[in-house]
Amino acid sequence: MQWVLAMTYLWLKAGHVIFVIFWMAGLFMLPRFFVYHQECAPESPENALWIDREAKLLRIILWPSLAVVWLLGLALAMSTGAFGQAWFHAKLGLVLVLTAYHVWMAGYHAALARGERRLTGKRLRMINEVPGVAAALIVILVIVKPF
Repeated sequence: MQWVLAMTYLWLKAGHVIFVIFWMAGLFMLPRFFVYHQECAPESPENALWIDREAKLLRIILWPSLAVVWLLGLALAMSTGAFGQAWFHAKLGLVLVLTAYHVWMAGYHAALARGERRLTGKRLRMINEVPGVAAALIVILVIVKPF
């Protein structure tokens, strides 16, 4: 029986890591898409292409990955008793920040599709650093478990 639980844990963990990679790739790509989108003329055919690309990235990669990451992550946390560990609370906080960032980007995509360009390319490039910093901190928390 213990072998079955161990194998389930390993499959949950593998799936979680795989979908974290998909999600992070999308979180890195979408702000770059926004930069290129904002550099094209608002009423150009290229503008419509960027709206479509962003929508596909959100629909095909980002939203499904987010859902699976949360599902498998919570299953892992329950199976390992992580809810009682301080490092996990910090990790969970960072994952909530990334989730909020994801939702904000989806909203920014909708604004761009309406023709609203609220941020500069420079600001979007800076915002693009959020998932990298969060991912680095999350990896440290999970591997090192500093507290």
